[in-house]
Amino acid sequence: MVTGGLSTLVSFSIFNFLVHGLYLTSHPWLGRQPLTALVLANLAGMMVSYRLSRNWAFRHRPPVHADGGRTAFFLINLVTLPIAVATLWFSRHVLGLTDPLSDNVFGNVIGALIGQVGRFYLFRKYVFRTPVTRIDLEHPVSLLGPAHRFTAFERDASEDAV
Repeated sequence: MVTGGLSTLVSFSIFNFLVHGLYLTSHPWLGRQPLTALVLANLAGMMVSYRLSRNWAFRHRPPVHADGGRTAFFLINLVTLPIAVATLWFSRHVLGLTDPLSDNVFGNVIGALIGQVGRFYLFRKYVFRTPVTRIDLEHPVSLLGPAHRFTAFERDASEDAV
């Protein structure tokens, strides 16, 4: 959650600077293009998120891809990015809300939270997977419990039968 929180803070700050000036300028660079600003801000947050995820949150899980999972990480982010863009578009074009509070609630809170849930699941499944150990390969988990393993008596009996 810390990783997601920090990357969200980065994208939140960049978005608000580009669209609303963040009290630093009265002429925001992308004041008339909030969707573009949201995409750019989320791309910056995505880079921060990868670095923090790889070096801190999932540091105990070795990379399973040759590129350290970067390609899968960024593809998952690009696939889930339209969620935040859609919620911001909905507030701007359907509800007609253009104030900073509405932009942040719809784009950076609602859209980001829904996207974060999907990303967290997909990251654990495809990017930062738990490594498979030799023991896992020798003794796979069964729904029936340990019934698939031979006891010492059964192993001796099966060897005698052969």
